[in-house]
Amino acid sequence: MVTSRIETQHKRILGQRFIHTLELAVVHLPLRPLTRAWRDCTLMKTAMSKPEETERLQDLGRASMQIVHDLKNQLNGLKLYATFLRRRIEKSERPEDEQETISKLIGGLDRAAEDLSTIVRYAQRVELKKQPGFELDKVLRTICASFDPQIVWDEGSDVVQGSFDHFKLTDALKWVCAGALKHRHQNENEAGVITVSVKATDSGQAVVEWSGLRPLDRDPFRSFAGSDEVKLALAAKIIEAHSGSAKFIDKKFVVELPLSVDNK
Repeated sequence: MVTSRIETQHKRILGQRFIHTLELAVVHLPLRPLTRAWRDCTLMKTAMSKPEETERLQDLGRASMQIVHDLKNQLNGLKLYATFLRRRIEKSERPEDEQETISKLIGGLDRAAEDLSTIVRYAQRVELKKQPGFELDKVLRTICASFDPQIVWDEGSDVVQGSFDHFKLTDALKWVCAGALKHRHQNENEAGVITVSVKATDSGQAVVEWSGLRPLDRDPFRSFAGSDEVKLALAAKIIEAHSGSAKFIDKKFVVELPLSVDNK
């Protein structure tokens, strides 16, 4: 009876093709996990079909952002007290390990506050202030120099310009470089070098590539796996706001951005 009822619900919700797959697998699965899987699918289907559930998720998102703001304020307060404590320790000539510990604490608070700021920025709508004449190749060259020698600029790159938001796109490209550094190929004795290049296509696109990455089983622009990949997700959002794209393809980060007609 229970199995029959489960099958009936699956046929109505998931379709004949999916239930056929379940029928093939039921020999190898106990009934309880199958029932739980059916219940999860049903709940998800129900949630997606009700507008009020969408409104609840939006309310949850707004509440989460408020909590993030509050946490950030608390972290700033903790940093203030920790900075005061460090000054007291330095004046009282306390042991060096105590000074090192408080410095690490302040560094951790800074990183946590930065991560919360990234989450807040990701939740916000990207408002662009585009300006013509953005020299993409020069900006990338400058960013690569700040990561030298781990990241190098391909001198054979094209000279490209476009109409972009200077500050937001520059931040996004910096985050992509930092993310690429985290995922660079590792040799047995030393870490590999990442090469950055940009080419202008005949269709009016600038294609930026970060070569020298290791294979990944996920798209780091979409995974949100840790603070570095949250920044990559924000970078992708900014790039997409410029009508571009950011992807992980064949051990490369690939960013495409539209160029103005007279810059092809």
